[in-house]
Parts: sequence; structure tokens; C-alpha cells
Amino acid sequence: MSEMKTAAYICQGCGISDRLNTKQMVQIAQKEGKMQIVREHAFLCNAEGVQMIRDDIEKEAVTHIMIAACSRRAKTEAFNFPTVSMARANIREGVLWSQPEIEAAVEVTQDMADDYVRMGCAEVKKMKLPEGTPNKAQNKRILVVGGGVSGLTAALESAEAGYEVLVVEKQGELGGWARQLWKRVPSKSPYTDPVDTGISELIAKVTQHSRIKVYLNSTIAQTDGAPGRFQVQIATESGATTTEEVGAIVQASGFTSYDINKLPELGGGKIQNVVDQAGLERMLVAAGGQGGALRRPSDGGEIKSVAFIQCAGQRDESGKHLPYCSGHCCNTSIKQAMYFKDANPGIDTVVMYTDLRTPGMGEDFYRSAQNKGVTFTKGKASEVVTSGNSCDIKFKDLILNEDSSIQADLVVLATGQIPNSGVNIELAEAAQGETKPISILNLTYRQGKDLPQLKHGLTDSHFICFPYETRRTGIYAAGPVRRPMDIAQAMEDATGAAMKAIQAVENASLGRAAHPRSGDLSFPIVRLEGCTQCKRCTVECPFGAIDEDEKRYPVFNESRCRRCGTCMGACPVRVISFENYSPDSVGSQIKAVDMPDEFSEKPRILVLACENDAYPAIDMAGMQRNVYSAFVRIIPVRCLGSVNTVWITDALNGGWDGVMMMGCKHGEDYQCHFVKGSELANYRMSKIDDTLKQLGLETERVASFEVAITDIARVPQLINDYVAKIQEIGMSPMKGFA
Repeated sequence: MSEMKTAAYICQGCGISDRLNTKQMVQIAQKEGKMQIVREHAFLCNAEGVQMIRDDIEKEAVTHIMIAACSRRAKTEAFNFPTVSMARANIREGVLWSQPEIEAAVEVTQDMADDYVRMGCAEVKKMKLPEGTPNKAQNKRILVVGGGVSGLTAALESAEAGYEVLVVEKQGELGGWARQLWKRVPSKSPYTDPVDTGISELIAKVTQHSRIKVYLNSTIAQTDGAPGRFQVQIATESGATTTEEVGAIVQASGFTSYDINKLPELGGGKIQNVVDQAGLERMLVAAGGQGGALRRPSDGGEIKSVAFIQCAGQRDESGKHLPYCSGHCCNTSIKQAMYFKDANPGIDTVVMYTDLRTPGMGEDFYRSAQNKGVTFTKGKASEVVTSGNSCDIKFKDLILNEDSSIQADLVVLATGQIPNSGVNIELAEAAQGETKPISILNLTYRQGKDLPQLKHGLTDSHFICFPYETRRTGIYAAGPVRRPMDIAQAMEDATGAAMKAIQAVENASLGRAAHPRSGDLSFPIVRLEGCTQCKRCTVECPFGAIDEDEKRYPVFNESRCRRCGTCMGACPVRVISFENYSPDSVGSQIKAVDMPDEFSEKPRILVLACENDAYPAIDMAGMQRNVYSAFVRIIPVRCLGSVNTVWITDALNGGWDGVMMMGCKHGEDYQCHFVKGSELANYRMSKIDDTLKQLGLETERVASFEVAITDIARVPQLINDYVAKIQEIGMSPMKGFA
């Protein structure tokens, strides 16, 4: 291993040298930071500045560099030096742009910049250059579980990108729900009429593709391994089991339609002339697509009127039915009403809705149905009863605010989608009338046999922030198993999931992390001689990346690991670290700050900010010149879950006056990029009050805040309010002992 040689580079550009004493920063890097080479440059990010750094790396054998310039989130291409360890001191956004350009602020602004130089020098010396996980996994085949629109699209997109694909479908034919449809809702202009489903063409492309292998009448008996080396046992209808190795998995297991029998008040399961949307499609397929040829199920009589009841068993606040909207149902009813109008304009069609939702098409499809004579009425149905061979629908007219009723020969209930998301007894009961849970993936993970689930049984994958990604690295969710959606959305969803799967296998083959730290070569290292076998790292890892050996020591599965550092934050004896991020790399920054004495009236507040939401928000606040206190010193952390309580106690013992923790939103609507990290940090910090009391400090000296990346104006206010609170409490009594 080569000897460490350090270099620091101070940028004068972007107005830094106009307001800051860069010569003083150079001296601090030399004398206090003990950096062996220290240089200034007018614009470090230009070709000349970058070449200067490259020359030092090549000719001076520099191994560790500290760049004091812009944020670590800026100029990443210019400052890309993969052969050395690097720390970035945020002088531009974090100091220059966040502080007022007034005479009174000159001293504290310089103090801020000087401290960031000290912190950067201290950090880089505790870093090592990551070499990547030694357990590189080379398999790049992609397994798609489910042969509906989502699964077929994911398979085709992956194959077209050059990857081998396996498709496992539990039925004897491909196509899923789309195969049961007569037509689909249009996905492009002019949005005037139902269009062909296209499922036959999609199936043909998949089955004829040279890179795609299809298993029909098959299920997944067991899934083991990690990205790049999943071992999957596929059970066929004959009882035989085939083992396949794949690099990533896309779960596109689709949905089950909500059981119409659970809606007896609307005639479901009781009245023959009441069907759901799927039932109407089956009737139409059987009739060869001739809407005018459909007959009343009760007596075969002519259908002269049809009523569509929206939100049947959906958006229910009582807890009895589905609480959510399934998204596609309004457009599906409009499409089905057109079936009748296109066949016979004289058929009376009514769509009864509470809120009409036509995503992706504006109102074009809705207006087209109106032009064809479809009636839309705003009402909420309460009961459907028989009236001879017709149905009497009792409803609340939401426009006139009065009770009313209409008659129809056929009633179609717009029931919702229930995700086929795996082990969930309540879900199985609701969808299939069974109590036996069914596993989709049969994972051998200690955390369970299937992907975790969000509320309502939807497979774990944040709808907006992290689509497709789940807590099982290398396994992605696509289509209605992730959230309710129509065909167009499912195809787009599947394409995104396929791209994520491709990213996972490529990163695994290079020994790098998957999202959100895509490309990170670091991985967790544990000093087993210091391990107390407390199992906290094993239990708290959000991604099932840590198991135990026969002696109960942790065993890290680097390919599953997201590099969040939650295990590092959980470890009470600090024996877990990463080459470029460790208890020492952060702890050294906390100790490097020049701590004013208790009489200076210059408090120091440590801000530990999540690199995914809080730190970008702070950066953008600086870019917008939103001013915040110069008394804070901000350290970006991979996730609040990586924050070890020793950093808090070290800071307080070292004379820091307060500690702010800024992490992502946690809970059911979490925005944490590492799912549980922010929540775990909040739980750990809830127990720090005892430590504060032992130190004789006020509990307000440590505070946690949930911050979104959009909180550009709110973050400076949070900082300023907290600094004001600390000034009100007074300087830390620990300063005299630091």
C-alpha cells in the first residue's frame, strides 16, 4: 500500500477571493491541516486548475486531496479523480453565498470558511480509496415474474437493450388481464375511441425474441442470493424444479380485481344483471365485440340501458372496502360505455361518479363519450335492487343534493385493483376468499419471503421519490403490484423497472453499489475482534444485507448493501465503517473546528444533514442567497441512519453548543432514500435525553428535523430559529473542559 501524501487546493473563483482571505485558508491547511502540498488557483474547475491537480497526482504521488471550492454536489465531472481519496470543503454555496455581504459579517464568514478547510483536511486523512467489493457478481440475466402487460414490457425492453431475460408466468398463457379485454383506453391522440389492446403483438414479440425464455404454468419456489448472483428455483406444473441464475428481478405479478361478492348492497353476487368491469369485458369477448349483441344475464333479454357505478368498493372511509382510488376505473367505464354507444346509439348509458378522473388525456376521452351520447351524473349509489328483469339504482344526487333513483337493464360496478404482492393474509382473504397466504418470490431473506409492503398491501416502492426500487436490492416492482394503474402507465412503469434492473446488474458486475449511491465502490468493513455480537446491525439494516455466521458475527452481503451506513450508526462499539466514510472520518471533522471560548458569544452548532434531501436543500438555499447563521458547521452524512450517537456525545463534550439533525421524512409516506434510516435515527435520538442529563445539558441542545429537498426557504429558517434558541439557552458549559 502506497504511503499517504496529502494536498489541499483552495479556489479563488466565483467571487471567493473577493470576500474571503484565501491566503489565510492556505495557511490553515498547511499549519493546522498538516497538508503536504497546498495550492491556490484562480478557477480550480477550469482546464488549467484540473490539470494542476492531475499533475500533482501523477508527478508528486499525491494520494489524498482536499478541494476547498464549491459544493461536493457541483463540478463532479471536473473534479473526478478516481485514483485518489478526495474531500470537498463547501466554500461557495456553504459560506460565500449563504452569508450577507456586509461589513459586520466579514469575521464570522471567514471563521466559517476556515473551519470548513480544517474539517476537509481532517476528513480526507481518515479516508481510504475504495477498491470495490471483492465479491463481484457477473450474471446479467434478468428475471421477470409475471407475464401480463407489465412483465412482457419489462422483458422486451431488457432484451432489446441486449440482456437475456427469463419470464415466469403462473398461467398457461401470456397476456394477463389485457388478454381478457376487448379494447383498451387510447394512450395517444386523438383520444376519441377505444383502441386495440396490442397484447397479441406484444406476446408475439416476446415469444419470438432470441434473448427471452418463457416459463408457463410456473411459479418461483425459492429465491436466494444477491444482485448478479440470484439463485432462483422455478417450479413447473409437472412438479419439476429448474434452477436458474439471474442478476436482477422485476416483480410484475399484477393485481386481482376486488371481489364483487363483497358488494351485496350494490347487487354484487346477488343480482345476475350486476357485473364488474372485468365481467363486462368477458361478456363482450364472448359476443365477438358486438356491444349491441349483449343480452341481459338474467333472461337473455335486450339491453336498452346500462349504468356504470364508479368507486364501487373504493375510496371507502369506513374501513370495510378499499380506501384508495384505482386510477384506471373512470376511463375504463367511459371506454365500456362507448362499446354500447358505438354498437347502438339508442342504448341509454349513464356513468355515475363522485369525481371523474381521466389521467393522461385531459378531458378529450370524456368529451368524446359525451359527444356519443354517454350521460355523466354526479351521484353516489347506496343500493341496487331488482325490478323485474331490470335493476333499480338508488343514489344521492350530489348536484341537487337529494335522493333519487334510475333504472338500468345492466349495472357495471367499477371495482378496484388489489395487488398480487405476496404474503399478506388480509389481502388474500379480501381478493380470493382464502386465508392461506401465497408467496410470489419465496425469498430466503431473514426479513421475510416477499418484498415488504407499503400501506394497502402495495409492494414496497415509493410512488414518487423512488419508483420501482424496493428494500430488496436488485429486485424491482412494476405495474399494478406497485400502485394501481392502467395499461399505458403499466408499460411506462415496466420500462423504468427494466432500466433499474439493468443498472443493478451492471453495478454488481463492477463491485459497485446500486442506487441511490450508484457507482459507490465502498462497502462495509467490520473489525470482528471488537464485535460484541449485539445484532443491532443485523436487525436494523433496511435491505437484508447482513446475516450471521455460526459464531453469530455479522456477515455482510456487499451486493445487497446500499452503502447507507445504517449499520455503522447502529454499532455501539464503532467497529463497522467504510473506506471513505467512517466514525473517524466524521468524528475528526467534529473535533477539527476551532472552538470559541464561552465568552466569545460565537456559538457553534453542528448540523448533520442527509446528503439526499437536507444537504441539497441547504445548497440550493445558498444558490438563492437565502441567508442563514454563520454559527453552524454542516457535515453531510449518507443517511441519518448512519449517525452514531458517539458523534453527538463527542460534539457536546467538545464544546459544541447544539446539534441539529436534518433527515428525510419518515413513516408511511417516507421520503428517506434508505427507507428506514431517518426513522431509526429519530428513534435513537429519542433516547439521548439521558446522556444530555448526565452531562448536565439541556435536552434542547440536540434536535431532529424532517426536511424535504424542496425546503429551500424553510431550511435557513430552521437553522436561524435553532441558533436563536441556543443563544437563548446560553453557551455550553462544556466549553471550559474542551
